[in-house]
Amino acid sequence: MSAVATPVSPMLVRLAAEKATGALLRDHGTLYLVDGRVVHAESPAAPGVDVLLTTGGRLPRENWDEAVDRAGAHRAVGRFLVDSGRLQDGELEICHLGAVFDAAFFALSPTSGPTRFRYGVGHWFGTVRPVSAEAVERETVRRRELLDAVWPYPAVDTAPVVPRPAAPGQTVGSRQRALLAAADGERTPAELARLLGRPAFHTLLDVRRLAAAGLVETPLTHEPEPVPPAPALLPVPPVPDPDIALLRRLRDALEAHL
Repeated sequence: MSAVATPVSPMLVRLAAEKATGALLRDHGTLYLVDGRVVHAESPAAPGVDVLLTTGGRLPRENWDEAVDRAGAHRAVGRFLVDSGRLQDGELEICHLGAVFDAAFFALSPTSGPTRFRYGVGHWFGTVRPVSAEAVERETVRRRELLDAVWPYPAVDTAPVVPRPAAPGQTVGSRQRALLAAADGERTPAELARLLGRPAFHTLLDVRRLAAAGLVETPLTHEPEPVPPAPALLPVPPVPDPDIALLRRLRDALEAHL
C-alpha cells in the first residue's frame, strides 16, 4: 500500500501492510479490519448505520431491530437486511460506506491517548464492502482540509450551535434551514446529526459554512471572535455540495473494487 505523505495513523498503515484482522481502538472511535482492509468504523461523534437508515426514513426501526436480533450473533446484519428484502445491495453499500468514512474521520482525529489493536475482533454488522486503509486516510485528510478551507475555527465543531439573525436578503439552502431550525442553542453538531439522521461530517461542514456566513456563532477562544466577511463583497468560496461529492466518491470507490 502506498502511504499518504504524513500518515494519519501510522499503526493503521502498518496493520494494512500486515493484512491484519481485528479492531483498532482509539480515543474517538474504532476501526475494524479484515485482511488489512477497513470493513467497519464507529465513533461516539458520528451516527451509526442504524441512525442513518432509520432516522433518515429509509428503514423502519423494527426492521433494524429484527436484523440485529436474528443476525447480529452471526456478524451478518448487513447481509440479513439485503437477503430479507429490506434493502437493495447497492443501497446498503452506499449507506454503509458513507457511515464508515464518517466514523473514521472522527476515529482518526488527533489524540494523545493510547492506540490499541485487538487481533481477531470483528463487528456484529459484518462485512459489506472493504475499503483500503489508504483510501480511508486520504479521505480523512481531505475532509480536514475542506473544513479549514470553509471556516478555520474548529471550536464550532463541538460547541452548541447558536443561530444568529440573518442579514437582510441573506438566504440558505433547505438542508441548512432544517439544521438551523433544529439548533436550540444547546445541541452540538453531533447531537444535531443524530437528531436529523445525517452524517456528522456533513453536519460539521454545514455548521462551518453557516458560521462563515455569520448565521451561527463562532465560540470565543483565546482570540477575538472572527468577523465574517460581508456576503455581497467577499462571498465564502464555493465548496462542492457534500452530498453530491460524497456520492461520486462512494461510486468511484465501489467501482474500483468490482
